[in-house]
Amino acid sequence: MTARPRPGDPAITPELVRQHGLTPEEFDRIRSILGRDPTVVELGIFSALWSEHCSYKHSKPVLTTLPTAGPQVLQGPGENAGVVRIGEGWAVAFKMESHNHPSAVEPYQGAATGVGGILRDIFTMGARPIALLDSLRFGSLDTPRQRYLFKGVVHGIGDYGNCVGVPTVAGDVAFEPAYEGNPLVNAMCVGLLREDELIRARAAGPGNPIVCVGSRTGRDGIHGASFASEELSEKSEARRPQVQVGDPFTEKLLIEASLELIASGHIVAIQDMGAAGLTSSSAEMAARGGVGVEIDARKVPVREEGMTPYEVLLSESQERMLVVAKRGSEDAVHEIARKWELESAVIGRVTDDGFYRVRWGEEVVAEIPGRPLVEGVPIYHPEAAESEEAKARRARPLPPSRSDGLDLVLERLLDVPTIASKRWVYEQYDTSVQTNTVLGPGGDAAVIRIRGSCLGVVVTSGCPGRYVWLDPYEGGKAAVAEAARNLAVTGARPLGVTDCLNFGNPEKPEVFHQFREACRGMADACRALDAPITGGNVSFYNESPSGAVLPTPMVGMVGVLSDVTAHLPAAFQGPGDVVLVLGRCRGELGGSQYLSLITGETYGAPPRVDLTAERALVDFLVTAAERRLLRSAHDVSEGGVAVALAECAMGAKPPLGLDVDLTRWAGHVAPDAALFGEDQGRAVVSVTAGEVDAVLGLASQHHVPATVVGTVGSGGSQVRFAIGGVTVARPVSGLREIYEGAIPRRLAGTDAGLAAAAGG
Repeated sequence: MTARPRPGDPAITPELVRQHGLTPEEFDRIRSILGRDPTVVELGIFSALWSEHCSYKHSKPVLTTLPTAGPQVLQGPGENAGVVRIGEGWAVAFKMESHNHPSAVEPYQGAATGVGGILRDIFTMGARPIALLDSLRFGSLDTPRQRYLFKGVVHGIGDYGNCVGVPTVAGDVAFEPAYEGNPLVNAMCVGLLREDELIRARAAGPGNPIVCVGSRTGRDGIHGASFASEELSEKSEARRPQVQVGDPFTEKLLIEASLELIASGHIVAIQDMGAAGLTSSSAEMAARGGVGVEIDARKVPVREEGMTPYEVLLSESQERMLVVAKRGSEDAVHEIARKWELESAVIGRVTDDGFYRVRWGEEVVAEIPGRPLVEGVPIYHPEAAESEEAKARRARPLPPSRSDGLDLVLERLLDVPTIASKRWVYEQYDTSVQTNTVLGPGGDAAVIRIRGSCLGVVVTSGCPGRYVWLDPYEGGKAAVAEAARNLAVTGARPLGVTDCLNFGNPEKPEVFHQFREACRGMADACRALDAPITGGNVSFYNESPSGAVLPTPMVGMVGVLSDVTAHLPAAFQGPGDVVLVLGRCRGELGGSQYLSLITGETYGAPPRVDLTAERALVDFLVTAAERRLLRSAHDVSEGGVAVALAECAMGAKPPLGLDVDLTRWAGHVAPDAALFGEDQGRAVVSVTAGEVDAVLGLASQHHVPATVVGTVGSGGSQVRFAIGGVTVARPVSGLREIYEGAIPRRLAGTDAGLAAAAGG
């Protein structure tokens, strides 16, 4: 039995091969696997599964160097999502994915379907989604195009998550010129399951039926995986038809139906039809299970007339699942689908011959050895070399220190959109649906309670892309370390990481150097913090005619609170509390927001990451929270200790004054570097006067430098810093107005221009 071309199929020419994103060498390998020329359907299948987005052909050798195991890991990389144990028989599934290119050409649907896809990755593991996070990157909000993209993405995320009934509880947003032509939209989902409820997407049992459940298949999203594996260009706007269209109401039904199917015992495997649609889901399940599959694409329910087998196989229509049912359970599967008002159809069966075979009625349109299709993709080892420009940028001397006008600098930093309040963003989201959100957006991390348990799940995501651009190794370490601090300041111990590695074209030596070194830094940090990487996504080719994005290895991290009631807020809690700064003052200004503010450029060596000190700080914060010694805790990151302290004062309800003297803590460091340096491994905490000695004693035991710097509220309505004879003082109400209004001010009055901006 051999696949044959169908009447009307185009001839397989070098130009057609090129249009499918395959090199001549890759085409020769395909011919070797098949022993003949492929049909156009087979060419489309190889094009999708051998795309960078699906195959990781440039990144696999580097990804194998990442730590992925630990006693808490129930499921590591290789499945739809990673799973870690959190205690009392509970586990969480979590994953982060990118939807960058679709969001660049159709921001609302691109972002919405990114949320839909990451939800499906979670509930296919048998977990009920309990939280969404989004990490976003855009160019300057001063341009109409970026305001259009920003609003579209935020509304797409909000509308989909709100309709499906999963709270969006955390994430981060940053604005840099390098993202002007290629925004980043990274979505993360966390789900809850009992350890014994875990299911894996591995086809098994020759003769078992393969069932399609959910929405009908249309022409939207065809070649979406290939689109995500190329650079954006002026022609990318024509790729709008390859952006999927989402339906969150169907997704909600699909969640319930899938979880019921898993619990019913009638199925052996289930997988989302995500990138490359039916092709990837069926081929990957077969390869994992070491079996073959036979699909009749003509039996797939469609919503458009005249669809070809090529279109049916490669469509990325949303809200569809592929199920391997137990033989004889077909009627039970259909009944569950009907209960949730979803369509279902038997479209194939598991075989024992190892082939990936596709029929169109009686015609065989594809017949490919299954393992070579999934595992036979060429693996590349690109050249990696740091550019001379990057070395010079890092070595460039910093300007002289200054001590004048630092109060104005503080105000201007709080007006920088990357630092400023993201309230405008998260107010578009339902953050408390399911009523389990204990601590929502606006702080360092979100806290979700586990009903019927004392446990709390804590989640965060983000990445300091500037640091990675200046020094990929240190930046990779910083991405993981900052995520761990974000969890620890809530009182949670880090458990595991998912990542979304956003980089430019890996065929460029300077880009692959960034990727390799960032992964090395992440690996070292994950080992030091006992937080293995359980899965994620690599997104290459994030480039446009204006250049590559900042290398942005986004880190999503989950942690656990053994007692959710012991969680810590970021904001100060009351007048009279004593304020301490944890960590040393080195005054590192390279890559800082302060340096960009005063020079208009980003350069210098980014702050160094001492992983031993980071681990000690995490251990101290978790122990102090468990002993209920702290009233609040907040990570020090962009904008330095001055911004962190101001955020703690502004975030109090009502806002509180602050009076601190940082002279002893700063030592010989210049005032501007002490206030606005972005040294790593630091946090600010508040405690009652009666617990100061206990906190200092515990910090000493953990070898964490701790300095008492002042009190909350004694400055009345002002935030006041004294440092080496320099005083910075501003009304907290005025700072809060600047901080809360920075993004809304830039968005005001732009709606009339949004339609025009959509066209560029």
